[in-house]
Amino acid sequence: MTADLRATADLRATADLSVLAALADPTRWRLLDTIAAHGGTTATVLAADLPVTRQAVVKHLGVLERVGLVSGRRAGREMRYSVRVERLDETARWMSETARRWDHRLAAIKRLAEAPTDDSPQQ
Repeated sequence: MTADLRATADLRATADLSVLAALADPTRWRLLDTIAAHGGTTATVLAADLPVTRQAVVKHLGVLERVGLVSGRRAGREMRYSVRVERLDETARWMSETARRWDHRLAAIKRLAEAPTDDSPQQ
């Protein structure tokens, strides 16, 4: 792998890890679910269903927007947020590829661990 490809892969992994970090917060996860269920909504509507202030919701939405999971567009005086499905798809593909690589590595370790050695007891 060339240095440019490796740097691109490292950057993508870092970006995907930032998505996972954003989703690790239960409030942000719930916000994302609610936005997806409504097909888009405002911070005011989201705050009505949560035990946090509208300001806290706006901060959480900022995190989700920075990592590319939601996008906001102005609708009158408020921002209307919607889920960016393509970002979730990218992250799911990254997780699947990472799992596949680990499965391959673990299978190789298992083969090595179970392989007979020269100093194995003879039967």
